[in-house]
Amino acid sequence: MKVKEIFFSIQGESSSMGLPTIFVRFSGCNLRCRYCDTRYSYDGGEELEPQAIYRRLQAWPCRRICLTGGEPLLQEKTALKELLALLKGYELSIETNGSLPLDGVLLGPEHRWVVDIKCPGSGMENANYWDNLKVLRPQDEVKFVLMDEEDYLWAREVIRRERLEGRVRLLLAPAYGVLKPRELAEWILRDGVEARLQLQLHKLIFGADARGV
Repeated sequence: MKVKEIFFSIQGESSSMGLPTIFVRFSGCNLRCRYCDTRYSYDGGEELEPQAIYRRLQAWPCRRICLTGGEPLLQEKTALKELLALLKGYELSIETNGSLPLDGVLLGPEHRWVVDIKCPGSGMENANYWDNLKVLRPQDEVKFVLMDEEDYLWAREVIRRERLEGRVRLLLAPAYGVLKPRELAEWILRDGVEARLQLQLHKLIFGADARGV
């Protein structure tokens, strides 16, 4: 598996926001979103076997893991399956860009997906793999990163069309430095969308350009 970095920090996103979390960031991504803040993970990294990754995770007293990228689902499927088996019993989230099928990866009850749906402002709207919405469970999360009100209205339409409210955990995130959180908050309240407004807490704590946090 190609690993860019492994680090211990505060989770800045998802329903685990604010909680201590160990991150495994994989190298490689098949998308090029306009607002991407982890372009350094597009290439490079260290080849590690699942057992080696697991051993490194033991350095910290934490049972909460986040697999991120890049794009974790670009990793070899057998190796990913082995790593998930090693992480049985951990609270685990897998952050995926939503362009690759989830149904070939079996998660345990204590594991969850955090799936992006790419809005028009990302430039990657055509990459969405819509069938993923059929396999999500109540503990799984769907995230929209929004650049403007057009993106928000598009996301609101998807949420209502796919009946996502109450079926999965919903996250609406303003693109950092592009959309003001207050504007997004006002739109959510105006329309009564049952979603969490997600700020990138790690950037507020450590700075927008900090790595390994």
